[in-house]
Amino acid sequence: MAKVVKGGKRLSFSALVVTGDGNGYVGIGVGKANEVPGAINKANAIARNSLIKVPLAGTTVPHEIRAKFGAAKVLLKPAAPGAGVIAGGSIRAVLEAAGIKDVLTKSLGSSNRINMAKAAMLALSQLKNPKEELAKRKSEVKGEAEVEEG
Repeated sequence: MAKVVKGGKRLSFSALVVTGDGNGYVGIGVGKANEVPGAINKANAIARNSLIKVPLAGTTVPHEIRAKFGAAKVLLKPAAPGAGVIAGGSIRAVLEAAGIKDVLTKSLGSSNRINMAKAAMLALSQLKNPKEELAKRKSEVKGEAEVEEG
């Protein structure tokens, strides 16, 4: 970005950084500074502090999910082993950093890279592990049955 001031143009740089361990943890960060290295360093620090755990089903996501951030909408679908990461731009970077090897994605709405990355992160944060969900629901049903008997 360039802000026009009395002495000319004042430049500012923003950097989008995706970090992950390739084994279920991923984070993104956006940093802004007057120099490119400064922006990258800020974004790195923010990305490391915003790590989330992604539930994986083998090499893919456990279920289909849609998420929206701003006007950017993202659809993630599980794929068969060997399908690869079928995604573009910043969504691909987020999924690969998380360690997802097989997934189908569709980017709907805005093509703003930052908002698409944030929508992908939102989708990954909303994923649930099917086994844990079933166990949770069974325990809730058992808890209600005990209350009715008593």
